[in-house]
Amino acid sequence: MVNYRYLGNSGLKVSEITFGNWVTHASQVAEEAAVQTVHAALDAGITTFDTADVYANTAAESVLGRALAGQRRAGLEIFTKVYFPTGPKGPNDTGLSRKHIRESIDASLTRLGTDYVDLYQAHRYDYETPLEETMQAFADVVRQGKALYIGVSEWTAEQLREGHAIARDLGVQLISNQPQYSMLHRVIEERVIPAADELGISQIVWSPMAQGVLSGKYLPGQPAPAGSRATDEKSGADFIESFLHDDILTAVQRLKPIASEAGLTMPQLAIAWVLQNPSVAAALVGASRPEQLAETVKASGITLDADTLSAIDEALGDTVNRDPEHTYSVSPKRRLV
Repeated sequence: MVNYRYLGNSGLKVSEITFGNWVTHASQVAEEAAVQTVHAALDAGITTFDTADVYANTAAESVLGRALAGQRRAGLEIFTKVYFPTGPKGPNDTGLSRKHIRESIDASLTRLGTDYVDLYQAHRYDYETPLEETMQAFADVVRQGKALYIGVSEWTAEQLREGHAIARDLGVQLISNQPQYSMLHRVIEERVIPAADELGISQIVWSPMAQGVLSGKYLPGQPAPAGSRATDEKSGADFIESFLHDDILTAVQRLKPIASEAGLTMPQLAIAWVLQNPSVAAALVGASRPEQLAETVKASGITLDADTLSAIDEALGDTVNRDPEHTYSVSPKRRLV
């Protein structure tokens, strides 16, 4: 079963392996399979579920809501996000304005079939809306009982500090950041994590398997396997492209004996690695089939010894992206519509 961790400087516990439905629900898999994977997650002890209004242009939230229908609400932690364009994508159907946040939270709750979400997250930083307006709107959502806590995704260290200060003055808790983080992508380690640790903000990390590259199924000098994420535009093929270089794929192959020595599969090694970082509260995982989760959850509670961690670093060498400047280019400087 899955272990639990506190989320930020709060009393909320979340399953350290959290189910995310970014590229699966209403996109990659049929609804029946999506419901089966959610139920498999519940059976494995996963109680925390992460989605966003933009996933499949709102349809992923609806699928998750139907999949969780009938479950004891108090036994679940449901997260969603706001920022990216949704619906007809009009001029106010995007960003972190008061208008868009107010309308988006109500629509998300309807799709999810719940009166509140446990965590409402700013999916990116909005350079076109005053931060004070955004944080006041989030505070109103909390005071209205529509969200218990607030979080962000892919914010820089400076943005975290400023947002946290405003949230504190407004009397609400900013407790999480959701960045990309894996053995191959460590850009948050130098600046974001130290700032977040100081502020009591946890990391909920996405793509702990580097879009599936750390499974080892992508081989140097060979085409991507048929049906894999790299061959499916709906499954985030553009996100995986930066990892599909022979030097990276060769380095990943060097991880196989390390995983074997530790008694782990490659996916388990990748997920266990991010969970070794005490700043990480949860690793987001997806699944297109229920049996995938049976393997994934076994990474919970695993401790990798110092020799294993050193061997991983040596195997990957300079293929790892550690550039802290990368965090400044993730949020669009202008809204997308």
